[in-house]
Amino acid sequence: MMKHSATNERIKRDYFAYLKEAKGRDEATIDGVAKALARFEESTQARDFKRFHKAQAVSFKAGLAKALNSRTGERISKATMLSTLRELRSFFFWLAREPGFKSHLAYADADYFNLSDKDIAVARARREKRVPTLAQVHHVLSTMPAETILERRDRALIAFAALTGARVAALASFRLGHVNIDDGFVEQDARDVRTKFAKTFPTWFMPIGRGALAMFTAWVGELKGDHLWGRDDPLFPATEMGLDANGGFTAVGILRSGWRTTQPINAIFRRAFERGGLPYFNPHSFRDMLVRHAMTLDLSAESMKAWSQNLGHADVLTTFTSYGNVPAHRQGELIRALSEPRPQCNTLDDPNVIALIRAIQARA
Repeated sequence: MMKHSATNERIKRDYFAYLKEAKGRDEATIDGVAKALARFEESTQARDFKRFHKAQAVSFKAGLAKALNSRTGERISKATMLSTLRELRSFFFWLAREPGFKSHLAYADADYFNLSDKDIAVARARREKRVPTLAQVHHVLSTMPAETILERRDRALIAFAALTGARVAALASFRLGHVNIDDGFVEQDARDVRTKFAKTFPTWFMPIGRGALAMFTAWVGELKGDHLWGRDDPLFPATEMGLDANGGFTAVGILRSGWRTTQPINAIFRRAFERGGLPYFNPHSFRDMLVRHAMTLDLSAESMKAWSQNLGHADVLTTFTSYGNVPAHRQGELIRALSEPRPQCNTLDDPNVIALIRAIQARA
């Protein structure tokens, strides 16, 4: 069993308060910092932070390079190493200025939590994401049953994710009042919806076709018409559990409250893709899917900007750099196609290019 240091616990509590109140970090971020510190203390047997020596950081990095992922049994990734060490470096840099620690720590001590330039490059390298195609999502929706209220909720959830690209935390926190079926949009209001960076913005339902909007609209109608739910009720209610004939727990219906965590949503996605005979794709991958779909539509610069705003991005470059990578097989197709004879054209005559240039000039 790991030892604990009362002195360390007090200073960690102060640091967590600093992150929350002074730096505005959310609970999930602070939990990540706590895990990094716990991992370091385990390696030093909870030695007092005042007795920190650079050799501890060097030893910790060596151990981290050999550590195994508890879920996969493989070595932890360079990206995990980088994030862990980055949090420890920030902590010890902050600690070096605190009363009672200034005489024991130097700012330079924190630098021993850096990775080599080579390892940083590996950690930050972009790798191709696993992203479903729109056809695969439509296939999954077509195979999902809709006999029970829980089945209809699950199908509407995946349809809504495809229509909006909403993040998983937002999916868990939407209320009926955020949905405007008549005008075709949902209000991602950060006062209620757990959006990234507490951003508020409207998302119009994406034109993805093949019945997804009808599935979602029917679900909203069921909640309002059959159950008489109102604006403040959850859009995707949590599962009500009861006892079966054998005294075991079983799902019996829906609660008039939403999910507290995102795990049930991930589980619904996993079951749906397995039922459709496809590998699991998480909710966030739907955002990549929508951007890749947009790139096939030959949109104008203005339309692409609207698509970007629909995902909550202030800058269309964020949409392209974070979600717009061309899949490797498509990259190959496009490059090979360049070797084929093409009619001569002037790119500057393309109205889409002209609109994009004007947009960039307007921002300059």
